[in-house]
Amino acid sequence: MAVITLTSDIGLKDYIIGAIKGQLHQLCPGSLVVDISHQVPPFNFPQAVYQCKSAFSYFPSETCHFILINLFDRKSHHFLLARQNEQYYFCADNGLISMILDGVPQQVVQLDAEKGVKRNIIQVTQLFATAAYRLRQGADMNTLGTPPENMLIRTNILPSLSKDWMEGQIIYIDQFENVVVNITRDQFEEQRKGRGFRIYVMRDEYISKISESYFDEPEGDKLALFNAAGYLEIAINKGNAAGLFGLHQMGREETKKESFFQTRLLYQTIRIEFELD
Repeated sequence: MAVITLTSDIGLKDYIIGAIKGQLHQLCPGSLVVDISHQVPPFNFPQAVYQCKSAFSYFPSETCHFILINLFDRKSHHFLLARQNEQYYFCADNGLISMILDGVPQQVVQLDAEKGVKRNIIQVTQLFATAAYRLRQGADMNTLGTPPENMLIRTNILPSLSKDWMEGQIIYIDQFENVVVNITRDQFEEQRKGRGFRIYVMRDEYISKISESYFDEPEGDKLALFNAAGYLEIAINKGNAAGLFGLHQMGREETKKESFFQTRLLYQTIRIEFELD
């Protein structure tokens, strides 16, 4: 069965997601349509990357991922179809795909919207669905579009590193108010080198061990663990870490600025200090 995933910044208040799914069932009959998230904040690319990368690796080969995020923040009349690791990605030419795939896709073509047609979300998903159905029928993706012209490339925000410390950025706060930081277990262990550490959540509040689950600590205690997606998470067992420590993720006004992608000064960080050798 063909699989199509949907990730968007549309939300669930209006009819749009339902209309998109109805459209997909007409244009790609027999496909399984799976929601990743429709609550990605507008302009928040780091959170979009976290949501997409954390989910996409679990899908089978030939899955088509429709990434309906910031579709119209540029005046271009084309969109992108990329293929990497036997999966397909449909999105705007806004730099997001290079962040999700950590670089230029292995294969990519430009899908041109029909001239004279007013661009809206339904028209874009029709463009994506038509291409997805043709792929399902055996079409070579290179026949569906043209080589991209000046494709926008963005790079992911990485932790700041020094010999005895590292700083990560808060990229997501979940519905339990657990705080996700853009530090992976591999990055942490590579920088740690077996040393003791302190993860500072406030000036005088820190965590000095990694737990394997929330219930490793007494109810109400703070803890740090690496979540199912492999990222550092700050939590309180049956509590509200973000609210208690005054932590927040990147806001809409900050992330929509172009300068956001070149500076580390616009969002909150979590500092980890390691024992001196």
